[in-house]
Amino acid sequence: MQNGGNVGQVLERLIKGVKAIENKVPFSRDDRLGYLTFCPSNLGTTVRASVHIKLPKISSKPEFKKICEDMKLQIRGIHGEHSETEGGVYDVSNKARLGLTEYEG
Repeated sequence: MQNGGNVGQVLERLIKGVKAIENKVPFSRDDRLGYLTFCPSNLGTTVRASVHIKLPKISSKPEFKKICEDMKLQIRGIHGEHSETEGGVYDVSNKARLGLTEYEG
């Protein structure tokens, strides 16, 4: 977890870490499904980019979930899948991963 808004810095650190791991342990990849993981919802790109953000005003609107659906965003509480939000703070991430490249996801 990194505080602040420097997404480029986070991505650079992620790429460096992934390369270090892959040099020791090759990743399993399927031509149709993409990279294989323990979590089926992460098949494909395996990239789940998320941000913890406070959205008190828009999240109180009835159309909030529809807006997120339309933008292909997954919203959940900050304590993982199926957790409730606390104080209007959400974990917001890309929803689509399966069958997409890292650039499409």
